[in-house]
Amino acid sequence: MNKIAIFVDVQNIYYTTRDAYGRQFNYREFWRQIKSTGLIVIANAYATHKGDDKQHKFQTALKHIGFNLKLKPYIQRSDGSAKGDWDVGITIDVLESAENVDTVILLSGDGDFDQLLDKIISKYKVNAQVYGVKELTAKSLIQSASAFHAIESDLLL
Repeated sequence: MNKIAIFVDVQNIYYTTRDAYGRQFNYREFWRQIKSTGLIVIANAYATHKGDDKQHKFQTALKHIGFNLKLKPYIQRSDGSAKGDWDVGITIDVLESAENVDTVILLSGDGDFDQLLDKIISKYKVNAQVYGVKELTAKSLIQSASAFHAIESDLLL
């Protein structure tokens, strides 16, 4: 059976689906589609934590679907910018799991992950798939993936 590891850059997916479609990503439908292709052995969703009720409900929903939620505190800088980047954490988790699965699925449009996909494909011979909003996903990430899946209406609420 195809063993699958899923890694979700929650902030990236939230902002790209909002900016491109004005809609939210449908995690339940995504899970249903992926589950039909194999056994999900790892499913991590990486997010920032502000502590508001709406966010707490969303996090609870992700856990109920089957995701392991990894949170970092939301940090508002004095210049108005915010910090809550999970790139290193996602990278470490992908590298630690790639040798134990057949398929790695990354939900992100961030081009910083292109070298990560190149590495796990060459070293572990995994199928590395990317889900992202096509017009907001780095070309280098699309090119590095074994397969790219554009997030469109079937994966939106």
